[in-house]
Amino acid sequence: MNSFSVEQKRVDVFESAAPNKPVIYLNTYGREGAQIFQYLTDIGCQDFSLVAVSKLEWNHDMVPWDIPPIFKNGASYTSGADEYLRLLINQIIPKAESLLQGTPAWRGIAGYSLAGLFALYSIYQTDAFSRVASVSGSLWFPGIKEYVVSRTPVKKPADIFFSLGDRECRTQNSLLRCVQQNTESIERYYHEQGIDTTFQLNPGNHFKDVVQRTAAGLQWLLSREYGP
Repeated sequence: MNSFSVEQKRVDVFESAAPNKPVIYLNTYGREGAQIFQYLTDIGCQDFSLVAVSKLEWNHDMVPWDIPPIFKNGASYTSGADEYLRLLINQIIPKAESLLQGTPAWRGIAGYSLAGLFALYSIYQTDAFSRVASVSGSLWFPGIKEYVVSRTPVKKPADIFFSLGDRECRTQNSLLRCVQQNTESIERYYHEQGIDTTFQLNPGNHFKDVVQRTAAGLQWLLSREYGP
C-alpha cells in the first residue's frame, strides 16, 4: 500500500498484482479501505487496484447541494461535492494512478451512504468513471431522484450497483422513509436506459455489515466483463 495526502484528505492506494487492471475509487467515512481490499483478496476476487480516500468532510464533500439537518441537533449538509470532485479528478486520480502499473482497464467509483450519493452524482459531472457502486446510498436526499432522471450522464456508465439494508426505510424520520422506493426507482430507470444494473436488498439497518456490503458492490462491478 502507498499513501499520500491532498488538502488534508488521506489517500491509500492498494495496487493490483498485475498491470493494466481496473481501478476503483472509494470514498470512505473511516479508513475501511484496507479491510475491504483484504476481504476481496481473501475471497479470490478479480485482480484490481483500490484507491480509498478518507478524512473527508462528510456532510460537505459528499453533498451536491445544501439541505438543512435531518435530525434534531444534527449537522447541516452543505454543497461541497463539485469542489471535492475537482480535487479528485485533478489531483488525487493523477497522483494515485502514477503509483499503479500500466493503464487502468477501466475506472470505477464507489461509496457507502453519502458517498454512494456522491458516486452517482459524479457521473453527471465527469466522464472519468464508467462503473458505479452506490452502497446503501443516501438516495433519500431531496431532489436526487428528479436530478438523475432529468439529466444525462457525461458518459453513459457500463454498470451500476445499488444496495440497501431491508430496514433502512423503516424509520421514524419521514425524509429517510423514501430511500428504498427512490433507490428501486432509480435502478429501474437506468436499466431502462440499457445500463447493466442490479439492486441488492441486505438484512439489517444502515449501519450493519458496512465492509461486507461495500465489498459486495465492488465485487459485482469487477464481475462484469472487462472493457471501458
